[in-house]
Amino acid sequence: MSNRLKISKKTSDKLLELQTYTNFTRNILVRLAVGLSLQDPSMPELPNDKAGGGLEIDRSVLTGEYDFIYKTLITQHAQKEISDEDYFPTLFNAHLERGITLLDTEYKHAGNMEKFQTNLLQYGKE
Repeated sequence: MSNRLKISKKTSDKLLELQTYTNFTRNILVRLAVGLSLQDPSMPELPNDKAGGGLEIDRSVLTGEYDFIYKTLITQHAQKEISDEDYFPTLFNAHLERGITLLDTEYKHAGNMEKFQTNLLQYGKE
């Protein structure tokens, strides 16, 4: 079982860019991204970026004391029992990769931090 998550270069760049724009820490952005991805009922594509160059982040930094909650949410989303190895890093990374794109789109659509936060609070209520 791996306790480190290697994310793609593309996702790493978006994460660092969002960190600059929002002043949110990396772990907060990751948690928001996974939450946005979980709003979509379809399963995210499993990442297959073998090029490397992306960030490598420790599991405890990403999920902290809420690791069990994230595993439960991802299990419910998958609608089947998943092993710890399937949960982290595989499915967690899949949701992160999809979610960071959603988060980046939300920020660019909002245009500023205040609208971004308001939009996130309203996300999925349409």
